Amino acid sequence: MTEPDRPSLDCIFRPKSIAVIGASRAPTSIGREILHNLVNNEFNGPVFPVNAKSPMVQSMKAYPSVLDIGDPVDLAIIVVPREAVPGVIDECGRKGVKGVVVITAGFKEVGGPGIQLEDSVVEKIRQYGIRMIGPNCMGVINTAPGVSMNATFAKAVPTRGQIGFVSQSGALGEAILANARDLGLGIAQFASIGNKSDVSGNDLLLYWENDPNVSLILLYLESFGNPRRFTEIARRITRRKPILAVKAGRTASGARAVGTHTGALAGLDVAVETLLEQCGVLRVSTIEEMFVYAQALTNQPMPKGNRVAVITNGGGPGILATDALENLKMAVAPLSEGSMKALREVLPAEATPANPIDLIASARADRYRAAVKIAAADPNVDALLIIFVSPIMIDAHSVAQAIVDSLQDCGKPAVACFMGKVGQEEGLRLLSAAGIPVYQFPELAAEALASMDRCYRLVTAEEGAKVRFDGDPERVGRVIEGVRKAGRTELTLMESLDVLDAYGIPCGRTREVTSTAEAIAFGVEAGYPIVLKISSSKVSHKSEAGGVKVDLRNGDEAGAAFADLKKRLPRFGPGARILAQTMLKEGREVIFGVTTDVHYGPLAMFGLGGVYVEVLKDVAFKILPLTDLDADRMIRSIRGFPLLQGVRGEGPVDLGILREVLLRVSQLVTENPGMDSLDINPFIVSEDRDGSAAVDARIHLKAVAAEDQKAPAAASRARAGKNARPAKPRLVRQP
Repeated sequence: MTEPDRPSLDCIFRPKSIAVIGASRAPTSIGREILHNLVNNEFNGPVFPVNAKSPMVQSMKAYPSVLDIGDPVDLAIIVVPREAVPGVIDECGRKGVKGVVVITAGFKEVGGPGIQLEDSVVEKIRQYGIRMIGPNCMGVINTAPGVSMNATFAKAVPTRGQIGFVSQSGALGEAILANARDLGLGIAQFASIGNKSDVSGNDLLLYWENDPNVSLILLYLESFGNPRRFTEIARRITRRKPILAVKAGRTASGARAVGTHTGALAGLDVAVETLLEQCGVLRVSTIEEMFVYAQALTNQPMPKGNRVAVITNGGGPGILATDALENLKMAVAPLSEGSMKALREVLPAEATPANPIDLIASARADRYRAAVKIAAADPNVDALLIIFVSPIMIDAHSVAQAIVDSLQDCGKPAVACFMGKVGQEEGLRLLSAAGIPVYQFPELAAEALASMDRCYRLVTAEEGAKVRFDGDPERVGRVIEGVRKAGRTELTLMESLDVLDAYGIPCGRTREVTSTAEAIAFGVEAGYPIVLKISSSKVSHKSEAGGVKVDLRNGDEAGAAFADLKKRLPRFGPGARILAQTMLKEGREVIFGVTTDVHYGPLAMFGLGGVYVEVLKDVAFKILPLTDLDADRMIRSIRGFPLLQGVRGEGPVDLGILREVLLRVSQLVTENPGMDSLDINPFIVSEDRDGSAAVDARIHLKAVAAEDQKAPAAASRARAGKNARPAKPRLVRQP
């Protein structure tokens, strides 16, 4: 697939002819290295050096300009001073060049005049319909036999393979290609995309989506150009091809922290982590970790579960592997009785037929062959981790051959760990050639299997259904309009509860009280016990500031509590009010929240709530809108979920109301885009929905003019209907 109305990237990755504009005779120049790599790697087409000062470059005829080349040119590699780039683009456009790779740096990455220069380049490629990678990049590679193009200045020559690799950093390109070659990882196509002024990571994902030569995609990204588009594309691709991503900048600004619990907890990197997980992309922390995982994902089938058989000729390495697997939430598979019996028949008495299967140090190829074959056939085993510590008297090559033979057509993933280096070279080459990844230590092998299991679970997870409730966006619109007219961006507690109620989110009965008599009257009317609290936009933690009085059981207690709170009012700032609420007698405290990330949009949060939420930080995040399964996963993923299920005689809370509130919050924020953040904390959830309600809430609006919200609000009202009333949810299956 390609973006609509945009030329295909074939002009960059499958050109029939290439001009190197800025080809040089200088031994250490980038222009010379690119020309050398194209010729040395036997590009399957003509290469035209362009050098305005020399008629010959590397024994090849050179041309003063691309316009002087008599033959057609599909792709131009541009390595000229930055001020000359716009003029070169003009010449390429007049020549009919379809694609350019601008290696030259000094554009928007340096700011100032570089930004304007890059803008002029982009304007010109749009004018001529040219596709461009760069500027400020390392180049591109396509190892396909019919292309054989290495249009980079890298020293490392990549091995042909099935990996599509995008790097936003040119500086990392050399190291990436060198390490991939050392590990035996073959590259199908590589692109250093630099400033992404035209061709982006999303474009390359689309280009590789249906390319049979690319079976695994690796990404090194420093920023997302269009996160929503990335999510749409990646979610589709990961169903068929794994994507591994190193997203740099974990400590850069993520969601903007505002005066809410959700904003503070979302911080930094949560939005990126959530986005990648929701679209099935496996995120890794380092390039090294990416390569560890890529070795396993390139040639091995996905595991259908997390049960692993460990086969070893040393007890210590077997224990290390077992510990690593269990720490990574992988299971050491209990072998079937049939497998145990078969192993006893082929192993010496001192060997261990239970998992981990210890063949002991004397194990030769025949023992490995039998044990691997039995374990691979066991229905309780989803994957194999095979360890060989090479004693001097055992031939590593024969053991490797036995492993390869035993895994033929087993259909289950296997990784190997060959420890020690004496006499292993041929065995390692044999395993690599058979597509069996080899690691030096058991922990790395365990990590590789765990990554495969995680990847499988990500890409096979059901997306779930969108759930729509009838809400009242007109009522919400009126509240927001009133807040904006008052010159505020934060709603009061009463206003926040009004907004929640408009979307059917249960709220505790609440009333503003201005006197002792009103406080006592509320208690009589609503029924004791009650709560009195100060509502203030200036104080987030009311309990810590002495602004909450709970479990008031009669008029005397209510009156005394009101008098005390009234004395405290001035310290809570102008506009502070005293509210009375019914007190929910039983239940556990949870938090619902939404914060808006400037790049990724609204981000929902759920977790254990109350006064300790920012201490425990036991929360889960998802990017809106949520499906029913998203909501279920958020609830079940927190560490404190067992507390919601009931412990030590407590009954389980109503999980259905938690799921419903999450979905109603998702719809509320999605249909009313003027909201910047929302906190419901605490929400008291009990064993039945009638005893569950929000007792405190804070809503912040985006700091924009009220008129900017009219169009979205009108669209929301049109969708929901002018006189909408709460009704049963209806499920709308995603296409």
